[in-house]
Formats: sequence, C-alpha cells, structure tokens
Amino acid sequence: MVLPSLVYAQTESIRVGFPVPLTGAFAAEAQAVVRGAELAIKEFNDAGGLNGRKAELLIRDDKLNPQEAATRTLELIDKDKAHFIVGSVSAAVQLSVNNVTKQRQILYNSISQSDTINEAKDWSRYTFHECLNPHMTAGAVARYALPKMGKRVVFLTADYAYGHEMVRGFQTAGKSLGMEVLADIRHPLGTTDFSSYFPRILALKPDILIVCNFGRDQQIAFKQANDFGLKKQFKIIAPLLMHNGRMVDGHKAYEGIVGGTGYYWGMEANLASSKRFNDSFKAMHNGLYPTDYAGLGYAGVRNVLAAAKTAGGTDTEKVISALQTLKGDFYKGNVAYRACDNQAVQSVLIVESKERATATNDQDIFKILAVENFDESKLRNCSELGHKA
Repeated sequence: MVLPSLVYAQTESIRVGFPVPLTGAFAAEAQAVVRGAELAIKEFNDAGGLNGRKAELLIRDDKLNPQEAATRTLELIDKDKAHFIVGSVSAAVQLSVNNVTKQRQILYNSISQSDTINEAKDWSRYTFHECLNPHMTAGAVARYALPKMGKRVVFLTADYAYGHEMVRGFQTAGKSLGMEVLADIRHPLGTTDFSSYFPRILALKPDILIVCNFGRDQQIAFKQANDFGLKKQFKIIAPLLMHNGRMVDGHKAYEGIVGGTGYYWGMEANLASSKRFNDSFKAMHNGLYPTDYAGLGYAGVRNVLAAAKTAGGTDTEKVISALQTLKGDFYKGNVAYRACDNQAVQSVLIVESKERATATNDQDIFKILAVENFDESKLRNCSELGHKA
C-alpha cells in the first residue's frame, strides 16, 4: 500500500520562492532576473523535471524594502510552502531574506552583490551566494584600471551597504597599486540631482572618478556627468557597470566608461555555453539578449534545481550537499562554490561602453577588455570572514 502523503511528495511541484524588487529603483534589474529565472524553470521542466515533478517559480515583490522582503519570504515559506528561496537585488534586502531563511532552515541562493552575507555573523549553511561580491568586482576593476588610468581617485558613493562595500573592495586592491584616495563623496539612495557634487570633484582634479552606485542612481549620475562635461576632465569607471541602465540611456551618456560585470552576451564569441544560453534566452524572450542580471536569475534558479535533481528530491540537507559540490560551465565559464561560505567562485569581466559608431546593433553595448578568471586566492579568506577552519 502506497501512503497518500508519499504519492503527494513524489508528484507535487518543486516550488522556488523568488522575492525581487518589481517596484522601486531596481525594477529594471528585477525584471531581468525574472526573465533568467523563467528560462531556468522552463529548461528544467522541458527536460522532464525531477522524476516527473515540475518546478514552479513563485515571484513576489519585495519593493526594495528589507521589512517587506522579510514578510514576503515568510509567506513564501509558511503559506506557499516554498522548498527553496532565490532572489534579492539589494545588499540590505538580501540580508533580511537571509535572516528569515536561516531561522526557517530553508536553502537561500542570493543573486545580489554583498560582502556581508558571506561573513560568519550573517551566514549559515543554508546561505549560498550566486552573485559576485564587491570584493571580487571592485578588486578586478581596480587591478585593471589603476595601472592604466592613474592612481589619484575620487569615489562617488551610494551611502548604504552596496556602495560602502564597493569602496572597501577598491581600497583593498588599491593598497598594493599605489592608489591615492582624494575623497569619498557619499550620496543618498535615490538621488536625482548629482550636480551639487561636481564642483568639488572637479576641484580635486582626480585621474579617475569611481562611481559606486547601482540601478537608477547610476543612470542619472552618468547622464549628468556627461552633460556637465566631467568625462572630458578625467576617466570615469564603475565597479559594476549596469547593463539595463546602459540599454535605457543609450551610447552618449555611457560611452568610454569602464567597469566590471558578471556576464555579457558577447562572451558567446569564445564560449559555447554562453552561445547556448543566449540562444535559449532569445528564443524565449522575443530576440532579447540576456543581461548580467538575467544571467544571475538563470544561474541562481538553475543551480538549485540541478542540485535537487542530483539529490533526488527536495530534502534541504541533501540539496545543500549537492549544491556545495556542483561545478561546471553552465553559461559563463567554470563556476564552483567555496567550501567555507558557499560563495560562487567565477570570472569578472572588465568592459567598456561602446561608442555608437562601433555598435553592430542596439544591444551591442559593451566591448570586453579583459576577463579576470577568479580563484579562491582573490577572495577574502575564510578566517577573515570569521569562519573556522
């Protein structure tokens, strides 16, 4: 006799909770990660799922608010019975989600930049970090830019965790490169007028202005910097150069700006996995190429589902063990998770925003200048993060 509960467990959907800021300053990035996650769900289901069990994506709007994110995550776990949580597009919001998943002992794969989430005080064995972190991203850009563009820098920094951590990443890498910090000028999240900061920046006469912000803040800062002629006075770089913002605001505001990113579709010229991912994404989304955050949405969900398949079910402990050993080239080259903190060890791309004349189509926005292939030696070490050997 087969128990009804066993039959249900073998046939119920695999539910992936997905809290992201569908409204607010990072809405464009949230839409991109949703598109990537939808492709991961489709591929899993088209391949037969897990012994016939199909996956389901439960999307919730966290409104870019930590309390809202905690509430939605609790609902996903307690009411909707989500087996796993993937998502967040904010350093602060992901910590709120992570706190809930730790308490409920549910696997969480974060797709937002953060150094803090890897530290022992916030981390747990249920915490995975699919995204690059600021130490990785800013460090890679610093190692590329400082020897080529000059050592005297001014930071224009969003005054919250993301901006602070990016600055720290630059400073850490810059110590051995002779970087001289002239000022760290901070602005509130959601700033719409940066012009009041420009006279001070110009008076300091830096070699490089390093813009450490995200989403709509970055779009506005770059557009106004271009309008005020700052690019004629010094180089402008960003640790994370936003794909969506660049698509919206076009060539003029961004051209010549150098930054880092986790993925760009142009990798397909040299990487078969990227070509496969791009083709599948375009087929599902009306010819649209995937952005960096679409790649994160895809990888965040795809890897959790792959681990569930390896584990043979949705048992949290078994899926954690499977995900910790997952490695391979899924869309951007080899990726694996570091043992002490479940950080995805992966490459960082250094890109430059193209001039209009060199673009082959409206989605041809970046030139790949370099790829820094990461290994654990370039991460903050485990003892520094508070993890015991």
